[in-house]
Amino acid sequence: MAERTARVGGLALSSDGLFLIAGPCVIESADLCRRVAEHVKAAADRLGVPYVFKASYDKANRTSGESFRGPGMDEGLGILEQVRDAAGVPVLSDVHTVAEAEVAGQVLDCLQIPAFLCRQTDLVQAAARAGKAVNLKKGQFLAPWDMKHVLAKAEEAGATEILVTDRGASFGYNRLVADMTGLATLAEFGHPVVFDATHSAQQPGGLGSATGGSREMAEVLARAAVAAGADGLFLEVHPDPDRALSDGPNSIRLDRIDHLLETCLAIREAVRG
Repeated sequence: MAERTARVGGLALSSDGLFLIAGPCVIESADLCRRVAEHVKAAADRLGVPYVFKASYDKANRTSGESFRGPGMDEGLGILEQVRDAAGVPVLSDVHTVAEAEVAGQVLDCLQIPAFLCRQTDLVQAAARAGKAVNLKKGQFLAPWDMKHVLAKAEEAGATEILVTDRGASFGYNRLVADMTGLATLAEFGHPVVFDATHSAQQPGGLGSATGGSREMAEVLARAAVAAGADGLFLEVHPDPDRALSDGPNSIRLDRIDHLLETCLAIREAVRG
């Protein structure tokens, strides 16, 4: 199969080598974002792993309306610019509306379409027209082969730098399941395939008014996805996940990143031999 590549900022994210998208679920503060970005960047550089920082300026799909959503677009985009300058990394965040995509596209290196919104044609095409890379997350309700239609919408609107991300599939109430065979299906569409290990370890609404999850299982899923052929990993990381303001139960501790990357690279080398 031909090499799959997408350029994000100054990086070439390719099926020829493992790459990483990682950061806190939501922007809690500029200091936290810089701390995470600099730590992960140092680990990624040491291991030769291209790295994109991610954090959401607005979590528009929280379980409860009382949950923390982030600083909002204007302040959040300013913080992401600071992180890019301080850590020297491309930055990624979610967009939720056509108007957001037009504004955020002036700042972000990669616009991400949330899984719940991947069927929203106007949003997908607005992100594609921004002229930056686009990360299309597969909805929990979609079969892997149905993502071809989402990708086609982005391509028809002019997107050329595209990532496609699997984040698990709905499996009854409050549970997700990760189908590793779906990664091979997504790869057939010709774009780098990312596996979102931390969101795949979620238990949506599992804590009643909040989402639960298992960060230990997130590491298991990350290793399995690399063995199954994922080109990149998407990870939510936090220095103190138990105190994180969003997705703490399934976020990986920041001090685990070095070991997890080393392990995943060893698995990739063994599989590709």
